[in-house]
Amino acid sequence: MIVSHDVDGPADAPAVVLLHSSVGDRRMWEPQWRPLAQAGFLVVRADFRGCGRTPVATAPYSDEADVVGLLDALGLADAAFVGSSYGGRVALRVAALHPQRVTALALLCAGRPGHAPGPALRAFGEAEDALLDAGDLDAAAALNARTWLGPEADEETRGRVTRMQRENFAHWFAAHPAGEEADHELPEPALDLRAVTAPTLAVGGAHDLPDFRRIAAELPGLLPRARHRELPWAGHLPSLERPAEITALLLDFLGEERDRGASTDRTTGP
Repeated sequence: MIVSHDVDGPADAPAVVLLHSSVGDRRMWEPQWRPLAQAGFLVVRADFRGCGRTPVATAPYSDEADVVGLLDALGLADAAFVGSSYGGRVALRVAALHPQRVTALALLCAGRPGHAPGPALRAFGEAEDALLDAGDLDAAAALNARTWLGPEADEETRGRVTRMQRENFAHWFAAHPAGEEADHELPEPALDLRAVTAPTLAVGGAHDLPDFRRIAAELPGLLPRARHRELPWAGHLPSLERPAEITALLLDFLGEERDRGASTDRTTGP
């Protein structure tokens, strides 16, 4: 199955794939979507299974295989990846398993394969589970918005995140009647992050949970070509909290890597 997606920008331009957080869907990239295409990138944004317009899975799958399958379906040999939270975790899996398909990584408060949750993240998960077990999807969605958005987020943004998360919960529960625990996602593979060859920008938020601040800070010690930047104003979803600032950050990073790649092609070509 090809996951639901949008494509915009010049067909022959370097590709950028936007991977959303699990609290949202591809609509979270609305502030960055058009500016990246207008800057000369072929931009792809996709919905993971059970998010946005992609149905809940009915057979075994993995999100990284879905992403690679989407690249194949679009005829893209490689792409730069921008991943928010869980989307960053998926981008890291793609980059470790298929390093030749990833030209650059911009990871915004990303998860990390194999990371063991700390006390704050475990406490959030327990609180969310309790609300979902009680069937209170509204309260669970509101909990996510409170937890993941930093102080810069306005009420419109908080409402948007709450609605996207509420829709994701509704999709899941509609496909999994009460008492049914089936989850078709395959176990996360064991990965060696040293296999990631792409230049990587690991972004953390000073108002995020400690787990994600630590992941961002540690990635330069785990990936051969990573650098770290912490945003003093940000929570867990900086692309929604200060969209213009993150758009500029992405344009700078992706443009720099595009220009570097073009320069390398000129010096090594025939």
